[in-house]
Amino acid sequence: MAYIDLKNNLPGIIGLMKYRPETAKPLNELAEILLRGPSTLSSAEREMIASYVSHQNECHFCHSSHGAAAAHHLDGNLDLLDDIKKNFRNTEISPKLRMLLNIAKKVQILGNKVSEKDIEEAKAKGATDREIHDTVLIAAAFCMYNRYVDGLGTWAPEEKDAYNETGKMLAKEGYLDSI
Repeated sequence: MAYIDLKNNLPGIIGLMKYRPETAKPLNELAEILLRGPSTLSSAEREMIASYVSHQNECHFCHSSHGAAAAHHLDGNLDLLDDIKKNFRNTEISPKLRMLLNIAKKVQILGNKVSEKDIEEAKAKGATDREIHDTVLIAAAFCMYNRYVDGLGTWAPEEKDAYNETGKMLAKEGYLDSI
């Protein structure tokens, strides 16, 4: 149960958004733009960034939800959630995405940990200014989302299979109608 009475028993950010629909709207619009809007990064790659940052922040609900969405943008295999925790040992990702994940991890720690060298290395692997911008914004936004979810003590199912339907829905329908 959450630290406050949400008037519902929904997990993670879902319960929070039902509790405050007026704040849910802009939060969902931001997620839709960042994770599904026009970009040279695929939605799967952007969901991986969100899930990776969420795992680094120890936010089980967001890590699992967005990892499941990434999986459903790909082949639907929820083992991706475990692989994200292992720094993508099994999932084939591009050197560019690996560099963007490095930047995202530094943003997750503290924004000023990103160095000019990190940016140069990402560009050397093919990252554009827009991709770097969007990676930083996804990482920063998910630090906020994660702190929102965990700061109010929301509950989250432990088993990854519990996120299968949510992942399918997010991958197919997006964030605007998720409440």
